[in-house]
Amino acid sequence: MNRKHIVVIGLGGVGGYFGFKINQANETSGKYKITFVARGETYEKVKENGLVLLSPEHPDHTTHPDAIEKNIEDVQNPDLILICVKEYDLENVCRQLLPVISKDTVLLPMMNGADIYDRIRKIIPDHIILPTCLYVASHIKERGTVEHKGKAGKMIIGRDPEYFSAEVSWISDLLEESKIDFDFKDNSLSDIWTKFIFIASFGLVTAKHNSSIGKVCTDEEQKYEATEIMKEIRQIAAQKEIHLPEDIIEKTFEKASAFPFETPTSLQLDIHSGKKENELELFAGAVLKYGAELHSKTPFTQKIYNEIKSKQN
Repeated sequence: MNRKHIVVIGLGGVGGYFGFKINQANETSGKYKITFVARGETYEKVKENGLVLLSPEHPDHTTHPDAIEKNIEDVQNPDLILICVKEYDLENVCRQLLPVISKDTVLLPMMNGADIYDRIRKIIPDHIILPTCLYVASHIKERGTVEHKGKAGKMIIGRDPEYFSAEVSWISDLLEESKIDFDFKDNSLSDIWTKFIFIASFGLVTAKHNSSIGKVCTDEEQKYEATEIMKEIRQIAAQKEIHLPEDIIEKTFEKASAFPFETPTSLQLDIHSGKKENELELFAGAVLKYGAELHSKTPFTQKIYNEIKSKQN
C-alpha cells in the first residue's frame, strides 16, 4: 500500500500551525509521507532544526518532516496539497503546481477570501479543490518558528462544487488523526462568505482610517462605511446564490465588538507600515470584480479602495 503524500506549501502562521499538527501526528504513525515547501531562511532553519510551534496545545514543540523542498517543481506525486501562501502569491504557486500534480491530486487552499476557489480553478481547471474557511490566531515569530495563541485553530472544509461526489473521506481521516478541529460540509461557501463579510469590511475601513476594530464598531462614520460595504457583499452573495443569515450585518458587528477595542486588522497594519504586498485586492478587489461580473453596484467598496490606493502612492 503506497503511503499518501501530503505537501504543505508555505510555513507561515497558517501552514506552520496546521502543517505542524499533521506532521507531528505522522511522526508517530508513519502513515503518510509529508513534505514541506519553504523558501529562503525558513527552508534553512526547518531543514536544520525542524519546524517549531509555540502553542499551549503542544508541549513538544519541534517536528521534522520526511522532506523539505525549496522549489515546488521538486515535489513528486502529491496526493494532497495544502496551499498556505499569501494570497498575492496564489497564481504564481498554481502555475508552478501544474507540472507537479497528477489527475488525483486534491488541492486544499488555506487562505480566507471569497474568490480563492475561482482563482485556483482558472489556472487549474481539472482538479479537486476543497473550498476552506480558517480560524486560527498564529503568526511567524521568527523564520521556522510559529507562535499560536488562543483557541485551537479550526478548518471548515466543503466539497468541490464541480466534483461534488469525489471521494475525499481519507482527508477527514488525516485531519482527525492530526487532532485538527474541523467541520466537513457539503457546502462551505456560506461559512467562507460569512467570514469574508467581516474581514473585508473591517479590513478596508480600519485601513482607510488607521483605526481599530473597536473604533469601527463605535465611530458613526466608520460604522456606516463598514455597514455599506457589508450590504454590497451581501448583495453579491445573494446573486451568487450563497445563503447568508438575514441578520448577517448585526451578527458581524456583534462578533467584532467581542474583540479587544484596540485590535488592529492585518490590512490596516500592512497599509500603514507601507508594505507593498497586502490584502487590498483580496478584499476590495474581489468585491469589485464580482460586482462588475454580476452588474451589482459597489460604490462604497470602490470609494474606499480608491482612497486606500491614493494613500499608497
